Amino acid sequence: MFGLGATELLIIFAIILVLFGASRIPQIASALGKSIKEFKKSTEEDDTSTVVDDSAPKKKASKKKSKTKSKA
Repeated sequence: MFGLGATELLIIFAIILVLFGASRIPQIASALGKSIKEFKKSTEEDDTSTVVDDSAPKKKASKKKSKTKSKA
């Protein structure tokens, strides 16, 4: 995972523990989890809102483009 070993992860956790204190870590983790959940929810809503309507008539390709391709 990102090239981090157990020692590096322990050091990072210890620094976070010193900076924020033991009582604030659950609150920070909860806020981080909620924000990730909200981000995933918003990206899924964007995917469903961009559904393409296949029932609309399709445009035909112009003949000029096909002629230039055959000349080249």
